[in-house]
Order: sequence, then structure tokens, then C-alpha cells
Amino acid sequence: MPNPSIVSGALSIAAVQPEHIERIRQWRNAQMDVLRQMSAISPEQQQAYYAEQVWPAMAAARPRNILLAYRERDRLIGYGGLVHIAWEHLRAEISFLLDADLAGNHDAYPEYFSSFLRLIKILAFRDLHLNRLFTETYAKRSTHIRILETCGFRREGTLREHVRVGRQAVDSIIHGCLRSDWEDQSE
Repeated sequence: MPNPSIVSGALSIAAVQPEHIERIRQWRNAQMDVLRQMSAISPEQQQAYYAEQVWPAMAAARPRNILLAYRERDRLIGYGGLVHIAWEHLRAEISFLLDADLAGNHDAYPEYFSSFLRLIKILAFRDLHLNRLFTETYAKRSTHIRILETCGFRREGTLREHVRVGRQAVDSIIHGCLRSDWEDQSE
């Protein structure tokens, strides 16, 4: 990240740190039904992934992934980032996961997710000069989809029966946001 953190009121994003990864592992394991994660992650697997993939990439000028801690004041409330970054095409996929308790709070989730999207757009478009952000969301997540669309992401397509969640085939909805969309909203 070009800046150590991006702040909006009480909410901020900054690079994930070692003390965050156990909480992230727990959140991922508790919410596998909304992730492309097929099995639970052990503490050892989490440590190895970060040691091999995340920490070494943090010093790279153009990392493949930028993983972020999402905080409310001094409390870690979620994580996400820019993943599958294609620098040559100036695009990245957004990843987002909120603390499992907050994710289940239908009043809090829209505000937290909307705020995260505002912060990640600043990082992507202003600081990193990317041109395109996209998301893949399981069709059953209607609230998540509504928030994306309220925050300027356009529905671009449906990947029919693209993933299996348990024994059920589920559609994935693709949304995208361009830097020009963000600039138009920011004026």
C-alpha cells in the first residue's frame, strides 16, 4: 500500500499483520458458505500460507494480492483486499469478509460493507491507479448484491451454476466498477 492506512471516520484499512491471521482463519472457517473455500483451514495451514504467500509479497512493487485488516477504531472487524491483481490490465477482484457476528447483523452489515467499498476504491483507483474492480458473489447473497449495486458496482453477468455450496449448484453474479464510474460519483 502506498499509504500506511486509509481512514474514514472510525473505520480504516491497513495491511494485514501477523496478529490478525488467527482471527481471519476463524472467520473464514465460520463462513465457508460465502467463500470459495472448500474445507476448514488449520492454524498450521494459515501460518504456512501467510509465510509463503503473503509476507514475502508485501515488499513487492506489484503484488498479486493486497490483504487488508478492516478496523473500527482499534478493533479488527474484518478483512479483505485486492486479489488476483492483473497489473498489466489494471484490474483486481475485491475480497471482503466481516467478523462472523457482525456479518449476521442485518443492520450493521450494509454500513460496514459500504464503508469498506468506499475505502477499497480509494486504494485501488487513487493510490494504485487501477482501472477496474470486480466481484464474484453467490446469487443467494441478495443483501450483499444490493449493497454492491448501491455503491456503484454494475451487474455484468451471471455464471450459471458456477460453484457448489454443499450439494447445491449456485450461480455467481459478477459486478464491476471502473475508475471513471468512481470519478463520476466523487464529483
